[in-house]
Amino acid sequence: MAGINAQAIKELRERTQAGMSDCKSALTEAEGDMDKAVEIILKKGLAKSAKKASAAATEGEVRASVSADKRRATMVEVNIQTDFAARNDSFRDFVGEVLAAAEKASAGAKLGEVTLASGKTIADAATELTGRIGEKIDARRWDVVEIPEGKHGAVAAYVHLGGKIGVIVAVETDTALVASHREVVKFLEETAMQAAAMSPVALRREDISDEDKAKQKEIFEGQLREDPKPKPEAAWPKIIEGKFNKWYSEAVLLEQESVEAASRGVSGQTIEKLRAEAEKAAGGSVTVTRFVRFERGEGIAKKEDDFAAEVAKMASA
Repeated sequence: MAGINAQAIKELRERTQAGMSDCKSALTEAEGDMDKAVEIILKKGLAKSAKKASAAATEGEVRASVSADKRRATMVEVNIQTDFAARNDSFRDFVGEVLAAAEKASAGAKLGEVTLASGKTIADAATELTGRIGEKIDARRWDVVEIPEGKHGAVAAYVHLGGKIGVIVAVETDTALVASHREVVKFLEETAMQAAAMSPVALRREDISDEDKAKQKEIFEGQLREDPKPKPEAAWPKIIEGKFNKWYSEAVLLEQESVEAASRGVSGQTIEKLRAEAEKAAGGSVTVTRFVRFERGEGIAKKEDDFAAEVAKMASA
């Protein structure tokens, strides 16, 4: 269609700061009329939606909730570009709406496709709010941990530093009475705080993949090669075994030394030992089944804004 080319898309984008695909759609709807396309963008609330597109949305908030029966915990991460905008009431309200919708969603659902109370999908609502606030908003991820039907147990959630880190922990028990015992509840809460503070990568050492263990072994071997006082290679297996045990004590949640116990002057208390103590006090089995840890913005890499590449991608579509 006449008037809909790379130059027209670029002009509309510069005038509205909307996304490439939104600009193309608006120009198509306006049959190439630039002023009408601008009006369409504004009416749809898409203006500014691509403002600062080269900046990664790494700020925002992690928020979690626990059901009244303490059998299901839900956690979401919603990102925005700046800390200042993250304190905007509209953004904070949106995070609450996302969490409320996630609480009712089925495990494994795509967060952007989950419907809010307003009837809009989370993805569509995020786009509209982006247009109003002027910063990119991304409902990035969510997870849910729940006690399976027919089993006993409890969950706990902890959010640290005003939404920077969130953790969910679950235990299964042999009776509901054990699950509600004060020592088990205390253990759950302290374990959630432990995971927030100490960044474990796995619940048990058996949960670490062979691939990750192989990579760690390569690191240990590299350290031995670079040692200014090299050890005989025949001694390496035993040394590497010791290095692995130390690594497990830092990377595996149940093997970590309790931060809370250490703060009370009690050393050598691992999370596993505290679990055993809670189990004994409650008079029944207590098994940690899962934990989930979100740290705001982790793994997000900045992307460069490449107009030419975007045009080429659209042209080939």
